Amino acid sequence: MTPETVREGSRSPDAFSTTRWSVVLACADSAVGEETARKALGELCKTYWRPIFAFICKRGYSVPDAQDLTQDFFLMVLEGDLLKRADPTRGRFRSLLLKAVQNFLTDNTIRKRARKRGGDVKFVSWDEWMAEAPSNLVISVQEAETWSPEKIFDVRWAATAVEHALRRLGDECEAHGHRRVFVVLSGYLAAERQDVSYLKLSKTLDVPETAVKRLLHQLRQRYRALLRDEVAQTVHKPEDVDEELRYLCAVLAASAA
Repeated sequence: MTPETVREGSRSPDAFSTTRWSVVLACADSAVGEETARKALGELCKTYWRPIFAFICKRGYSVPDAQDLTQDFFLMVLEGDLLKRADPTRGRFRSLLLKAVQNFLTDNTIRKRARKRGGDVKFVSWDEWMAEAPSNLVISVQEAETWSPEKIFDVRWAATAVEHALRRLGDECEAHGHRRVFVVLSGYLAAERQDVSYLKLSKTLDVPETAVKRLLHQLRQRYRALLRDEVAQTVHKPEDVDEELRYLCAVLAASAA
């Protein structure tokens, strides 16, 4: 891995306009852009199904029922008028999706309409969904019982963004022949960690300590850039990214406390 492979994740306004949620909002009222918006929304839904599923489970539904309701909900999102009711001033896909699923679960008419539209059609098979987004986040039984559905939703959302950034970083490292470097150092990407033994890591990787420090610095930079990009995909304006990042990091920190 060379310094050239690491780029800090700032976006120009023009580049930002191509993020998935910005595309969805820009095309929502355009018949010409409907297919483009649907594709962008579909990718977001496939990425962020887990928070919805966890939220529905916490609302008291069994796992099989929550699976069906999650599928029905996303079919409603893709086939219904959610896009036309999207408020760009709110800016966050996370906020809109949470409000939509709350309405979905409390309005029996909406659920029946989604099922009628979707029939037996599946947005994506459950096995494919589980394979697409494995989660390393484990919520304890005590936390699952005491946390609100909204907190579980936010924690799962934040974890998904982190996990996707890490997966992308791992793929990049593998493409450059550095998968082992990623495996060994990925647990030390949080900048606030002080328990890094560079001597131990240098022995594990069989490289000098100076090389470990350089590699870890590069990985941390790239990880921050990728996490920023993941968050940017779900907000409407560039100025929303930092606030959303701070919120999601705070959510994860509070859940780990």
